[in-house]
Amino acid sequence: MHALAADFARACGYTGDSPALLEAFEAIRRNGIERARHDHTSRKAVIDELKQSEALFLASIGPALSAEEAIEDATRFIACWRNMPRWRQERRQADLVRARQQRLVARFFRRYGHRLWAREAA
Repeated sequence: MHALAADFARACGYTGDSPALLEAFEAIRRNGIERARHDHTSRKAVIDELKQSEALFLASIGPALSAEEAIEDATRFIACWRNMPRWRQERRQADLVRARQQRLVARFFRRYGHRLWAREAA
């Protein structure tokens, strides 16, 4: 564990050897790993839910008519969000999270959807 903490701290630019700071870097590393696992599990649950049918996927990306269109819409919103003033960004944070999730799901189904639903039809 100690070596992982020291390696992570060095990768972050810390060159000291304080046990308290190394412990803090280890806590940050563990928290990041746990959060990444949790986020992966939640994204996988959404994708598994939508794998059931193409109609369910199309309903989730509405009003877009295809995965390509949903990706374009989400990308456009994310670009607009970056150009908003800070106070407006804070008010639209939930929309940003939703756009990022929609873009991720649409990219997955653009890439693998035809295979999934072709197997279902067969």
